[in-house]
Amino acid sequence: MLIIISPAKKMRVDTDSLAWRGLPHFIDRAEELRAALLGMDYDDLKKLWNCSDAIARRSFEQLHETDLRRNLTPAILSYVGIQYQYMAPGVFTQDEFEYIQAHLRILSGFYGVLRPFDGVAPYRLEMQARLAAGGAKDLYGYWSGDIAARLLAESSCIVDLASKEYSLCLTRHSGEARVVSCVFGEEIGGKVVEKGTLCKMARGEMVRFLAETGAEAPEAMRAFARLGYEFSPEHSGADSYVFINSGKGRANESN
Repeated sequence: MLIIISPAKKMRVDTDSLAWRGLPHFIDRAEELRAALLGMDYDDLKKLWNCSDAIARRSFEQLHETDLRRNLTPAILSYVGIQYQYMAPGVFTQDEFEYIQAHLRILSGFYGVLRPFDGVAPYRLEMQARLAAGGAKDLYGYWSGDIAARLLAESSCIVDLASKEYSLCLTRHSGEARVVSCVFGEEIGGKVVEKGTLCKMARGEMVRFLAETGAEAPEAMRAFARLGYEFSPEHSGADSYVFINSGKGRANESN
């Protein structure tokens, strides 16, 4: 079983806490994308990144200064976002680190697929960015089925805790593999409604739960009962697990 998650836009450098163990599988492809970005001027990059001038200038400097093979941060410590805050890898035990190294994969528009201890450098490139590279008009075309092929070479059973932007890289090419999706929502007017921030919190908490329990099959997720969520058999299917927040112990969106 593999678990897939999305990256976060914000990244940090931490070369002291933990050592990185290897380079990403698609490092050569990442260098090709970096070359494509380096071939663009500042204004075009700012438009591609769709961000403020301050963020664009910082990202522009990082792009030109970054070495993809030196002074790297383990991927699991590099991303800074709500999902990673609730996963809280900074307090994982060694057994939990070994679990995620074996079972967790981070999807990336820049690196393709990352193991938690792959060494990465800060970058800004979302999967939906319309960057032309390698003869493709965007990143979905650039990666095509390569991300899915890499994942499925490791396991034919995938737990999807990624956002749709990233999970499409798998689901469009998953064939007969088992992909178990997870929905974290509230029942409102007879429908299950998801809220973005709460979903990110729950996805991070789910990764932590799976690591703490050493789960080896998707069915283990049914025991998840955190942040006010509980597994709902009546809303779920064989490969679609729905967790309903009843309001008891509700997660706080302001955290």
